[in-house]
Amino acid sequence: MRTLLKKIWFMLTAPFHFLGRLLRRLFSGPIRFFTEEPEDSPLGETVQKAFAHPSEVLQHLAALRGHLLRATLGLILVAVVMFEFSGTLLDWLAAPIGGLQALRAVDVTEPIGVVMRVTLLASFAITLPYIALELLLFVAPGLSRRARLIGLWAIPLILILFVSGMLFTYYYLLPPAVTFLLNFMDIPTAVRPSSYVGFATGLMFWVGLAFEFPLVSYVLAAMGLLPARWLGQNWRIAVVAMAVLAAAITPTVDPINMMLVWVPLTLLYFLSTATAALGQRRHSRLGSK
Repeated sequence: MRTLLKKIWFMLTAPFHFLGRLLRRLFSGPIRFFTEEPEDSPLGETVQKAFAHPSEVLQHLAALRGHLLRATLGLILVAVVMFEFSGTLLDWLAAPIGGLQALRAVDVTEPIGVVMRVTLLASFAITLPYIALELLLFVAPGLSRRARLIGLWAIPLILILFVSGMLFTYYYLLPPAVTFLLNFMDIPTAVRPSSYVGFATGLMFWVGLAFEFPLVSYVLAAMGLLPARWLGQNWRIAVVAMAVLAAAITPTVDPINMMLVWVPLTLLYFLSTATAALGQRRHSRLGSK
């Protein structure tokens, strides 16, 4: 009789046990994310453990593969949706050069490549917060609880800054660059879609990433990983590096287009130095409590 009652009780409570296990699995990750503190091990000891136990490194690589796979799947899903708006995006992108009627395709597959390039850039911008979240979840076990919260707080700003960089490029860098390139030496130019879209999307992508510099420097300094003094002491090297980067981003060797990219990058570096100082001050204030 007692065995029968146990079986009946188990059958009646089985849905609740299943729901409890499901909730524990769903919320165990977020709970650990907000509450756990990592072991404070010196860097040398950590490297020594990695050499002594290479299987743990393989586990981390497998975890990284999972995060990158989920981020890639998210990018693909967003790209499928954004493909429906590729025509509108392409019209908007071609406005600085006079619209799509100003472009002349040569290859049969050129329009498809152009549409895919625009779709991928828009999809990457939309998926960027999720990609940043996956990377944060990967490094979270090695970060303190406060550092994880700072990283989580910074994720929405990543999208805002990246989109701001793309809009800055579209409204302030593309028009003068296109005007200079099309009117240089008064040579008639038949612009190919792949050439213009590749130039425009590449410029928007790299400048969008450059707009992340102040946020990244603040977050790293607030985590105690980047001293603001180091950025200030190496500003000469940074200015030269920004000039090289600007020369690599711009498609021509003329100094005008290079200056259009180099000046904003240099200003962003000095702004990053200031935000790193603010982040370091926050780190010192919270560390003293």
